[in-house]
Amino acid sequence: MEPGNDTRISKFLLLGISEDPTLQPFLFGLFLFMYLVTVLGNLLIIVATISDSHLHTPMYFFLDNLSFADIGFTSTTVPKMLVNIETQSKVITYTGCIAQIFFLILFCVLDNFLLAVMAYDRYVAICHPLHYMVIMNHRLCGLLVLACWATTALNSLLESLMALRLSFCTDVEIPHFVCELNQLVLLACSDTLPNVIVMYFAAVLLGGGPFAGILYSYSKIVSSVRAISSTQGKYKAFSTCASHLSVVSLFYSTLLGVYLSSSITQNSQSTARASVMYSVVTPMLNPFIYSLRNKDIMGALRRLFRGKP
Repeated sequence: MEPGNDTRISKFLLLGISEDPTLQPFLFGLFLFMYLVTVLGNLLIIVATISDSHLHTPMYFFLDNLSFADIGFTSTTVPKMLVNIETQSKVITYTGCIAQIFFLILFCVLDNFLLAVMAYDRYVAICHPLHYMVIMNHRLCGLLVLACWATTALNSLLESLMALRLSFCTDVEIPHFVCELNQLVLLACSDTLPNVIVMYFAAVLLGGGPFAGILYSYSKIVSSVRAISSTQGKYKAFSTCASHLSVVSLFYSTLLGVYLSSSITQNSQSTARASVMYSVVTPMLNPFIYSLRNKDIMGALRRLFRGKP
């Protein structure tokens, strides 16, 4: 390929986590195991909550959507990486790269929104328990989830379409195991300022907004719990938030870790390894956090496996 811009580029090369050939069988087995655990764990959560009428509540409705988003998020990244390791190929087509960008943004931002909605649900349950079923009615829950999906889809579509305007030079190597928008922008030879503006605006609005909502909800929850006189009442109130708070902490701490890793080190593959935490490990751990700390989920799973209603 001759130097210069090539707007008709047909493929990119994903360098992955490590280029050491001796590590590839280990990485294949490890990521295949984590992917299967993620899909199976989240599917069990969805099936258990759907099959058990006791779990047809707003909290588990939002949890189903979170589990679906986690399956989609992991399925966007890991299968392609496994195929590349198995075939000893690093190639991803231009169309495949744009598709990965779309779904990565979609499911990552959707996770963020759903965690904020679940925080609001916990706020209403603890701070306004007598009016919980009136406030969190089926119509509102449906509208909240629909708004999450619609907003994230429109944002993903916008950023993906803007990625189509980029042109590229001879360097088509992406030092990552997945096509990320910021990596694609770094490779571009054309003007990337509009893409950068939209990326940062979306990060602040669609990332910071839900996070601020989570902080506000939990500040109100803490104030409400402190007003409870009995220790048992306080424990019961906090226990309803424990699983969600654990998932929120894991999600945002891993994202912060990736950000700090990319800021401190200039080694892009180190950043790619750090990205495994939020893109693969977090979706895998979420079902365990929600099931092991939740007697209702565990009871539903036991009834499911025993074939009892």
